[in-house]
Amino acid sequence: MNALQELPVWVETLTAVLLVLSGLFALTGAMGLLRMKDFFQRMHPPALASTLGAWCVALASIIYFSALKQGPVLHAWLIPILLAITVPVTTLLLARTGLFRKRMAGDDDVPPEVSEGRHEGK
Repeated sequence: MNALQELPVWVETLTAVLLVLSGLFALTGAMGLLRMKDFFQRMHPPALASTLGAWCVALASIIYFSALKQGPVLHAWLIPILLAITVPVTTLLLARTGLFRKRMAGDDDVPPEVSEGRHEGK
């Protein structure tokens, strides 16, 4: 296969649009990180934007390299699948850490800790 192989214009256009869209998602997440005042508000924009941006980059990669190799290239799906698994876990751990720190600081605007009796359905 020639390294200078020409791809169809629609493939290049779609790839470029998806890459620009992923950059806009990253910019939106960064702006949300800067504009939000509270730690709990700041968690969501970067997590959502990075996940959507990664999906756009993976889709652009799949389309481009599938067209280049003239066959399906699916290994790029591994990145967004792993992100879809790990980002919610990381977000949950950050939220629990933030709640713990606020409780230790004595803030009154934090929901109470779940007691053992309530947790077991009593």
